[in-house]
Amino acid sequence: MTPLDPRITPARPDLAASHLRGQVEAARFVDGVLHEVVAPQAPLRREPRSDAMLDTEALKGERVMVYEVTEEGWSWGQLVYDGYVGWLPSEALREPRSAPTHRVVALRTLVFPAPSIKLPPVEALSLGSALAIARIEPPFAVTAEAGFVPLVHLAGGQPAERDFVSVAERFVGVPYLWGGKTSLGLDCSALVQLALAACGRKCPRDTDMQESALGAPVESAADISNLKRGDLLFWPGHVAIARDHVSIIHANAHHMAVAIEPAVEAVARIAAAGTQLSSIRRL
Repeated sequence: MTPLDPRITPARPDLAASHLRGQVEAARFVDGVLHEVVAPQAPLRREPRSDAMLDTEALKGERVMVYEVTEEGWSWGQLVYDGYVGWLPSEALREPRSAPTHRVVALRTLVFPAPSIKLPPVEALSLGSALAIARIEPPFAVTAEAGFVPLVHLAGGQPAERDFVSVAERFVGVPYLWGGKTSLGLDCSALVQLALAACGRKCPRDTDMQESALGAPVESAADISNLKRGDLLFWPGHVAIARDHVSIIHANAHHMAVAIEPAVEAVARIAAAGTQLSSIRRL
């Protein structure tokens, strides 16, 4: 039997999801309770501590299946979109009230308490956040919680984007943050995930998952002379997006930001640090 990936398997020695009965060993099996993220973003951590490693973030409107809530204010659960499992602050969650109708398509937007941009905003939301819009009052959309969001920053219905590379390019200059998934900070695989999600394409969270699930391999991973826009370049623990046949965009710790650089230079620099390009995949 293939071992289950602990990153996307809601199971611990003391507790596991009911649907895993017979697949894992646990002292207790429970049914999950669906929640939604109500904070602008919620950190998903490896342990129920504010100083624990950040594995990823959940954006406003995301759904989370919660299996345990502690008295200390932490919820252990699984993100519905990409399956990631971990601990989130309970105060960032609630049981769903309204289904999302729109998504933020600007790099970031502000939510105002009334229909005036002169008022102090009550929230700042990042690209990909999901909102339940109750009505439209141009130039605003009014959320189910009576927040006023610039209508130009939202899209409803079908995905508004067609070119995921152009979505990624909007993040140029955003700081690198391990586990981050917002315009305030994100990592390499989050950049890919967010850009593809904006175009309606489901994408796993981590680079190894993406390398296994996305696209088809280009014949020679060592030959970067025939890159095409949208190709994904993978190294162990890293991913970049080809903008054209000579340049890439990626969130990386060398620049500590999302940066555009020549593909040849990036591949040589990373190889000099001891990591070889493992594959190129074409979507």
